[in-house]
Amino acid sequence: MNKKKFSVVIAGGGSTYTPEIILMLLDNMDRLPLRAIKLYDNDEERQGRLAKACEIIVREKDPSIEFVATTDPETAYTDVDFCLAHIRVGQLPMREKDEKIPLKYGVVGQETCGPGGIAYGMRSIPGVLENIEYMEKYSPNCWMLNYSNPAAIVAEACRRFKPDARVINICDMPIGMENNIAKILGFNDRKEMTVRYFGLNHFGWWTSIKDDDGNEYIDKLLAHQLEYGNTLPDEGNNGDYTDNSWYETAKKVKDLTAIDPTMAPNSYFQYYLFGDDMVAHTNPEYTRANQVMDGREKRVFGECARIAEAGTAEGTSLEIGIHASFIVDLATALAFNTHERMLLIVRNNGAIENFDKDAMVEIPCIVGKDGYEPITIGTIPTFQKGLMEQQVAVEKLTVDAYEQGSYHKLWQALTLSKTVPSANVAKKILDDYIEVNKEYWPELK
Repeated sequence: MNKKKFSVVIAGGGSTYTPEIILMLLDNMDRLPLRAIKLYDNDEERQGRLAKACEIIVREKDPSIEFVATTDPETAYTDVDFCLAHIRVGQLPMREKDEKIPLKYGVVGQETCGPGGIAYGMRSIPGVLENIEYMEKYSPNCWMLNYSNPAAIVAEACRRFKPDARVINICDMPIGMENNIAKILGFNDRKEMTVRYFGLNHFGWWTSIKDDDGNEYIDKLLAHQLEYGNTLPDEGNNGDYTDNSWYETAKKVKDLTAIDPTMAPNSYFQYYLFGDDMVAHTNPEYTRANQVMDGREKRVFGECARIAEAGTAEGTSLEIGIHASFIVDLATALAFNTHERMLLIVRNNGAIENFDKDAMVEIPCIVGKDGYEPITIGTIPTFQKGLMEQQVAVEKLTVDAYEQGSYHKLWQALTLSKTVPSANVAKKILDDYIEVNKEYWPELK
């Protein structure tokens, strides 16, 4: 019996990650057969720089797949089974401001952590909600696999404003770390590991890693991380790192693990627990946004222009991203009831016993045709619980500020962030952000 074929819309079609997502989808047609791939973006010029190359890639792989690139929501969302949402409201120029404004005051300038994540979240909420409404209007049985950043704030907004929507919030960051962990522990693939993990998005810990026979590897991993971080011995920046900053991030896991050597931390804790180190090693005039604009963006747009001019993708340098397969895993689990175990961002609802039931936590879930079932975590220790309570309050206050148009709620969110040293500094950052986000944020009073 032939498998059903699916229609997919990529929301944020102008993203430089779109070509690798399409390559990943085409490479997994045996698991998730496709009848249509659509790109949707409200920036026609930017999406157009990728669309012709993407059309050529699709046509050469399987000309029976319908390809559409559009700025019209009805065209994009009509007759689709899955929406892969990775929108970036304000694009990279606003990310640059998110990062550089805090650095003026000696505070971490990062895309999803601290003030940068709060500012980005205030822009992302309306864009994600708008796309959910399009989906519900034109394809009410569609699933949205939402990995738009900052995922934690976006997930809280979805819980609050669209509690019954067919939206699953996900993040590829733990997958990237698990790829490294698998190599450290000698596995051929991360899927050979059964993990236990808890936390918030970009804010969690691995507590168990077992093989198919039930053997536990967490102590071996922790011993390695205390000596090498999340890198292999003598690896240097020769592993699966796109640039040196990711290699340095993997090394920093050594210091993170030392704080509590009973759990393996997500590397994003470097921004919360070693913010002074992060600021000291960041050029306030040339942040990660600049690196992406000068590197990845020019590379991907340039290659797409080359493909469009040549009329063929033969010999392309575009590759499937190492993190991208989780999207197909999730879609396949929903489509074919595979009961795959995956890390998702979901309402806690008692999964972590001693934590806010309404918090959006990142934990393992079993995924099937009806959605997901969270795996019970139990109680968590005081140190982790304290950090999570502070951070989830920041996320909720940010959504409060958006919902109420409240200056004070956003000031409180920034003040409470572990990356910000005082209410004085929080207010300066907030006032600067308001000035540059007039086009995107609600008016705050």
